[in-house]
Amino acid sequence: MVENKLEEELDNMKPNHPADTNGDGKVSKPEHDMYLEFKRKELDDQDAMRDAQRKMAWFALFGMLLYPFAVVIASVSGVQQASQILGDMAATYFVSVAAIVAAFFGTQAYSNKSPK
Repeated sequence: MVENKLEEELDNMKPNHPADTNGDGKVSKPEHDMYLEFKRKELDDQDAMRDAQRKMAWFALFGMLLYPFAVVIASVSGVQQASQILGDMAATYFVSVAAIVAAFFGTQAYSNKSPK
């Protein structure tokens, strides 16, 4: 009797489970399956987003490293106007790419920080 009363009080204190879509206070098998599928898709989406961000950061870093070679190649190939334009764009390009990479690593550090 005491156990039933305790369980009843605990049930009343708990908010509805997120899988309880019809609000009846019980999670049925179809609700549970749907909830698990939603969580699985959510994890897949988060994983795909992290992969895309990681690829973007690496692409930006390689671009930063290869940019000076583009200026040298343009200069060596005799296209002085191209090398001049590439040289003029360098400051803006490096700041922009650095901001992209810093934002990526900043968000990774922030999201990996354990909650207090």
